Amino acid sequence: MRVKTQSERSPTPPGPGLRRFLYGTAMLTGGAIMIVEVLGAKLLAPYFGTSTFVWTAQITMALLALAMGYAAGGWLADRSPRLRWIYGGILLAAIWLAVAAWGVEPLAFAFLRVNLALGSLLASLTLFLIPLATLAMVGPFFVKVITGDLSVVGGNVGRLTALSTLGSVLGTLLVGYVLIPNVPNTMTLVLVAAALAAVAVVFFAVWERRLLLGAAGAALVTIGIGLVALASPPLRLEDSLRELARRNSPFGLMQVVEDASGHHRLYLNDLLVQNSYDPIDGRSSSLFTYMLHGLTRSYHPGARDILCIGLGVGIVPRQFAAEGARVDVVEINRAVVPLAQEYFDFDPSAVNLILADGRYVVDTTTNRYDAVVLDAFLGESPPSHLMTREAFAAMRRCLRPGGVLVMNAFGEFAPGRDFQIGSLRKTLGAVFRSVRIHASGNGNVFFVASDREPLSPERPMDFAQVPPHLLGQARSAFAGAPPLRPEAGMVLTDDFNPVEFYDARNREELRRQLALSVRRL
Repeated sequence: MRVKTQSERSPTPPGPGLRRFLYGTAMLTGGAIMIVEVLGAKLLAPYFGTSTFVWTAQITMALLALAMGYAAGGWLADRSPRLRWIYGGILLAAIWLAVAAWGVEPLAFAFLRVNLALGSLLASLTLFLIPLATLAMVGPFFVKVITGDLSVVGGNVGRLTALSTLGSVLGTLLVGYVLIPNVPNTMTLVLVAAALAAVAVVFFAVWERRLLLGAAGAALVTIGIGLVALASPPLRLEDSLRELARRNSPFGLMQVVEDASGHHRLYLNDLLVQNSYDPIDGRSSSLFTYMLHGLTRSYHPGARDILCIGLGVGIVPRQFAAEGARVDVVEINRAVVPLAQEYFDFDPSAVNLILADGRYVVDTTTNRYDAVVLDAFLGESPPSHLMTREAFAAMRRCLRPGGVLVMNAFGEFAPGRDFQIGSLRKTLGAVFRSVRIHASGNGNVFFVASDREPLSPERPMDFAQVPPHLLGQARSAFAGAPPLRPEAGMVLTDDFNPVEFYDARNREELRRQLALSVRRL
């Protein structure tokens, strides 16, 4: 058996310049890992949503990548502790991430053919496992390279781990507070790939010049693929629709599109149509806007002080304000406000706009309202913290005696698929004396809750402003809802709210329809 030489067992420690460069590389790769982990979920959100399943898949992928990378890095360091191997791996990660930026859409559509949990996991593994595992090799590999004296190995391990973790902290803050709100996700991923390629090229240019040509070629490939990805961003619509705006936000990709006639304008958030609008006639083309306003006026005609949780594009708050009501609007996504102003005729000065989480506002406000209108639901991924007994109790405290809560949700009434609707009914019933449900079968389900008993409309809903193509659905929804099994659902609490798990089938189908519909728009 061949015995290793001393130089093979303990490589010569790097000089001060190279050591500092290795520390910087450890920080960069630590930051890149966290950026890709967070960004990956955002890239997959338009296709798979943002449910617990998607985040579970992304976190599982990241942890598996780290385990693989740590093991592989230690194995390689013991056998061939040459830095060119690890920087070559960083170049491979850069190329892979550039390809991922270009290929996320076709790959996601391919994996939509399987169920949500498995599809999101397979997409995450395919797109990000290899590059993250490669970057995770850096830590154990650098420990071997830097350590020439075993008496200081603890300090080296601690120092490298600390710097890599500090890079992860900075990367997390950067992606969460700067990049996602201000930079397209595809561009962010390309920038990460470019940064990794750049650090590898610098290493080869200074310390492995004979391999510089190959490294530079790999970096050019990374840049070329990245430019292709930027030239053809995902979720491009057919020529029949004109994209008026595309902006990233902490809560998804926002798009405003319009058809050739100019009468049909859509606001989409991660492919979910949040509202439709006729900018020429100046009115909504979506049923839920008329139902939220109409049900509020029907159950409480004299409502003067109204709290709207969820701005949308401002159509419902605008209706109340135009009637002389005092309207407070709570919106968590500040990025939607300029879109609502520019493309949907929303005037922020007509209401009191509060940029905050709706739960925080109802938990802390001392104001009292005649009506609370809750429309903060994003299709298959509603904010679960606004669906609990404690959340509804906070909303009840905001209401004056006889006030009403009017809520828009999505759901199904069929047995076995009615967990969410049944749970909302039971949870509201645990807080309010009376609950009424309205639905027309198009997916939107409207709840009205109050301490009034019995609870019934004080006047018929005004259908005069409802467009002809929505009139039948509006009348059907106002008339009531399909029967709901008494045993459906459960009371949801802050401590136990499994609605995402039990409603997974409905959400999976809705998300698949939303993602595939972009190809038909």
